[in-house]
Amino acid sequence: MSELPIAYARIRKAASDLIAGQDAPPLALEPILATLGVELRRIDVADDISGILIRSAERNVVVVNAKHSEVRQRFTIAHEIAHLMLHEGEEVHVDSAFRVNLRDPRSGTAENIEEVEANAFAANLLMPAEWIRKALVGTWIDVNDDSEVARLADVFAVSPQAMLIRLTNLLRR
Repeated sequence: MSELPIAYARIRKAASDLIAGQDAPPLALEPILATLGVELRRIDVADDISGILIRSAERNVVVVNAKHSEVRQRFTIAHEIAHLMLHEGEEVHVDSAFRVNLRDPRSGTAENIEEVEANAFAANLLMPAEWIRKALVGTWIDVNDDSEVARLADVFAVSPQAMLIRLTNLLRR
């Protein structure tokens, strides 16, 4: 299976640049949204909609599903920031029930590269590798122990699923 043509180094750099000024989890998203001039709206929308990015010359708006958990909303916000920064085009982009991981069944066939990139960006933004390494100094984590993964996920204010996927991807490098 060939590698996707995704610029992970560019994605890591873009996420890292936004983190400047913050040095410990959980990442505060509000200053990043303010810096980018993005308005955040939490609205009850259909259950299968995670987030919406609305771009215009006047303003950019990220809408997140208010019915979703706080950690899911945080990932969605980071995901929509990625679309704003990495992907030109659509004035309105709707994300329906996206997966948190870096690859889904369609990504292997390069059908969903923008979603893979947005997930990679969100993971790098919310769970920077350096922060995870710092959190684990002097300790170790058993990725098969749900309670350990959940504890680290709480520190970063992400879901245990997102943390497990992030840890797994970092171990592969």
